[in-house]
Amino acid sequence: MSLLTLLLFLAGLAALLGGAELLVRGAARLAAVFGISPLVIGLTVVAFGTSSPELAVSVMSATSGQADIAIGNVIGSNICNVLLILGLSALITPLVVAQQLVRLDVPLMIGASLLFYLFALDGRIGRLDGLVLFAGVLVYTVWAIRRSRLESREIQDAYAKELGEEVPHGARAIVWQLLLAVAGLGLLTLGSNWLVEAAVAVAMAFGVSELIIGLTIISFGTSLPEVATSVMASVRGQRDIAVGNVVGSNLFNILAVLGLTATVAPEGVAVAASALHFDLPVMLAVMIACLPIFFTGHCIARWEGGLFFGYYLAYIGYLVLASLQHEQLPLLSAVMLWFVLPLTAVTLLVTTLRAWRERYGC
Repeated sequence: MSLLTLLLFLAGLAALLGGAELLVRGAARLAAVFGISPLVIGLTVVAFGTSSPELAVSVMSATSGQADIAIGNVIGSNICNVLLILGLSALITPLVVAQQLVRLDVPLMIGASLLFYLFALDGRIGRLDGLVLFAGVLVYTVWAIRRSRLESREIQDAYAKELGEEVPHGARAIVWQLLLAVAGLGLLTLGSNWLVEAAVAVAMAFGVSELIIGLTIISFGTSLPEVATSVMASVRGQRDIAVGNVVGSNLFNILAVLGLTATVAPEGVAVAASALHFDLPVMLAVMIACLPIFFTGHCIARWEGGLFFGYYLAYIGYLVLASLQHEQLPLLSAVMLWFVLPLTAVTLLVTTLRAWRERYGC
């Protein structure tokens, strides 16, 4: 990999992160000016803003003919959000999960993931599929606005504290926030172009597939806004935001990012056979695993965070060994398939049944 390619990659990543920050700040302040509640801003504007790097990279990749990067970015980011970000956040402090997340948002996230998998079974996310997914994010946003009116003052205050109390007043301030949002979009577009260019060059130089690049380097890079938001919220004790940001971002990645990408791409987005047979089922399994972990006392304990983090390391290790065709790959696969996964499933089942008995006395 040449120095120019490395500099292009770093510049693209920096532009993505800077653009996302400007977009979130500008859009959140503008939403506050127009009377949108802090909770809705957190669930929609902030979640969409932290997912905007994924959107920019996926759209740019799909329209440039690098569909594997677009698909790998969405799948890899969702896996990273749960296993890495929630894992790290829970390791910092156990995360209390709001009951509405268990009853509503997590099932919606699982449903969206299942819909993604079903749409991908024919090897392509077509334009009609994309429109259906994107319609889902519009419905979710409207529903979030209506639901926010029923939220407690404590939750709204927590989101207000996360977003900051400063709200712009006057035409000049509003124009400034609008310019920030527009500048953020411009940086996102420029950064995504550079990042995709560099990623393709790296893949060609090392003989690594574009799908692996999308699942690892790009997905981690575009998930950095979620990492910063959730980890800082966890440190500050704002645990609903730490968990809600991950769940909201995963919903936006599937419904908005993938939906819009498939809609604007000339022939939709092709799904590689390896992604369909391995990475997508892994993503779906990770989403489903959230429900029993969230259900056990409505808390993500430190050991569960450690479990998530360990699985992320194992997943990345598998991808690296697979790309290198390493001789230790069969051993890792056997250990994960016949020991780690069954042990985890039994542990989650036992803890879920115990929590159910303690709650309902049966």
